Amino acid sequence: MKVVFVNRFFYPDHSATSQMLSDLAFQLADDGVSITVITSRQRYDDASAVLDARETVGGVDIVRVWTSRFGRDRLIGRLFDYLSFYVTSAWAMLLQLRRGDTLVVKTDPPMLSVIAAPIAWWRGARLINWLQDVFPEIAERLSGAKPGFLSRTLFSTLRFLRNRSLRAADLSVVLGERMSAHLSAQRIPETQLQIIPNWSDGRRISPVVPEANALRNRWGLNNTFVVGYSGNLGRAHDITTMVEAMAETEARTVEGSDAVVRPIHWLFIGGGASMTALKTEVERLGLRHVHFHPYQPRDALSESLSAADVHLVSLRPELEGLIVPSKYYGIAAAGRPVMFIGDDEGEIGRLLRDTNTGRCVREGDGAALAAAALKMAGDDAWIRRAGSRARHVFETRFDFPIAVTAWHSVLRTGRDQTIPARKRS
Repeated sequence: MKVVFVNRFFYPDHSATSQMLSDLAFQLADDGVSITVITSRQRYDDASAVLDARETVGGVDIVRVWTSRFGRDRLIGRLFDYLSFYVTSAWAMLLQLRRGDTLVVKTDPPMLSVIAAPIAWWRGARLINWLQDVFPEIAERLSGAKPGFLSRTLFSTLRFLRNRSLRAADLSVVLGERMSAHLSAQRIPETQLQIIPNWSDGRRISPVVPEANALRNRWGLNNTFVVGYSGNLGRAHDITTMVEAMAETEARTVEGSDAVVRPIHWLFIGGGASMTALKTEVERLGLRHVHFHPYQPRDALSESLSAADVHLVSLRPELEGLIVPSKYYGIAAAGRPVMFIGDDEGEIGRLLRDTNTGRCVREGDGAALAAAALKMAGDDAWIRRAGSRARHVFETRFDFPIAVTAWHSVLRTGRDQTIPARKRS
């Protein structure tokens, strides 16, 4: 049996979905599973990159198909990139699949299951959807404007096609309870849904104490309390609450329980559409205690994630059940608590409450976020305890080997037999 994964980006690309797929594919290949990946010849952050059409890396056969190269800057160009990948990846799936193989499709580009379902049926292959997000609902809820007849018709049609393709699959792997509940409400049978959370790798990321952190020292953050954000900052995330809180804490110093007086600094590592807007606001307000740095190499993640004393995670409440912020897992691996901006009954909000590894504030309540940061900055002992609890939660629920075991079970039996049926997160 061969397992064929399909996603628009794969190694050596370092985008979030690519890293997850690359980690899993290389580990499964190392474990003796025959793995082929169908992907594009591009990188997420460089549409002009041209990767080899065929190569074998780490035991994984990589088939890179041609696509247009308009990039992410304009919607129409992105649509052409999606359409070209649908066509060329469909042809590659037809060529690669044989009866008895397993086809695993992700959600970049969106709605890939609609293309994959008839191909898997035609070739006699098992189909597993690996849903990192739920489309078209995300586009519908982020559109902002009240939908007219044409847009309602479009979204309803896309949802019908998506649901039909999910019902045709052997299984759909989702990231959390809320996502599973949303699809169940769309009449996707519970027997065809399996929760396997995303992960981080505890071998790559481990806690680094502030005094031993070279990045924290290089960035001039010693003797400060650091609120961090790491990763993509996009349309699914709220920056208004962050800006209000940063302005509130700008001139404040806090005496921690270790009797050290220090200012609060805010550290942003990464990129994304909203990161540019955030930088503009910080410059407009003249905030001096806010720092920006680019994405860090994977071998520096222990230090970059540990540079903060507490991390921000954000998700707009209307997107609960459609996205699960995967940055939480790296933060927990680094042994850091979280301040979550969003729905306290959402996937991350409930996790923080149940494990006592962070705090939640409502979107738009910058004063509450500032108050939470000030309170945490004054309680070093709680920060250490919450960080230790976060690392324990990570090791017992979200470490990479746990996910690999679950995926082996799914690929072998069609369900993850290692997780109880009623609660799989």
